[in-house]
Amino acid sequence: MDITLSIIALVLGIIGLVGVFVSGLPGTLFSYAGFLCVYFNSNSTISTLHLIICGVLSVVVIVLDYILPGYFGKLFGGTKYGMWGATIGTFIGMFYGILGIIFGPFIGAVVGELVGGKIKFTQALKVGFGSMLAFFATTGIKLVMGVYLFYFIVKELILVIFN
Repeated sequence: MDITLSIIALVLGIIGLVGVFVSGLPGTLFSYAGFLCVYFNSNSTISTLHLIICGVLSVVVIVLDYILPGYFGKLFGGTKYGMWGATIGTFIGMFYGILGIIFGPFIGAVVGELVGGKIKFTQALKVGFGSMLAFFATTGIKLVMGVYLFYFIVKELILVIFN
């Protein structure tokens, strides 16, 4: 059973790391699910307190992933058009590799603001920059959490293999 849980944990951890960069894939949730699998291994060295703390931090990361883009958009003077544009730009950007992932939210926010017609081009660029900053902030936070959880998944997998 330990080997099965460990393999599932490793797969979930890998999906979790991919989910850091793929919009719409809940990477942190997959990473934590993998972490939870290794917790239930008979040789696990993960304490219940560590499990709870990582669970709480994972929820915080997931919530921040939804709150920060809107917050940054408002902070940089954006409207709902820019927020929708950034979301659509993020989705479309996924199909254009790393540059699409990075610049999709920016272009989407700018186009959204211009389509909304409430602000000028220079302000739309500012909102686009805010959307790109939000993307980098949330990606960074998710990456740190994903790598942290993946470290423990691999560590526990090694313990299962060599015990």
